[in-house]
Amino acid sequence: MSDGNHLVEMESLFLALADKTRLRILNLMREDEVCVCFFTEVLGESQPKISRHLAYLRNAGLVSARREGKWMNYQIEFPKNSFAAGLLENTLRWLKMQDDMREDYEKLAEFCCAVEVPVTISRAPTPKAFAQTNMSRQPKEELDTFLL
Repeated sequence: MSDGNHLVEMESLFLALADKTRLRILNLMREDEVCVCFFTEVLGESQPKISRHLAYLRNAGLVSARREGKWMNYQIEFPKNSFAAGLLENTLRWLKMQDDMREDYEKLAEFCCAVEVPVTISRAPTPKAFAQTNMSRQPKEELDTFLL
């Protein structure tokens, strides 16, 4: 690859990281994939604005998308170039240390856990399962998880 292509890659990476909203989005994805609906809730931004920033990050090769029904889930993709990957890794560590970024991440955890998950037929417990389980002796956390 010629030096010009490396400069284009570097420019793309730095431009992708040079926006507060995109940094906040990357911060939320630092551990796992995130649905676009959670970005809008946590960041308080419109879905079109979030989608534009996600498209920018995708074009820079920093995130990938996976469709699940009508929702898109996004996750971080580390660049193949070791220097670029190291830069992204250090940026994510730096974001993790910032108080406002921790607050965003905590909002994500609260919002994700507060969402009601519809029970599909394949996941619904059978009446026999209720009869075999003594619900009164289960710890509260286990009961809360079971009810989700």
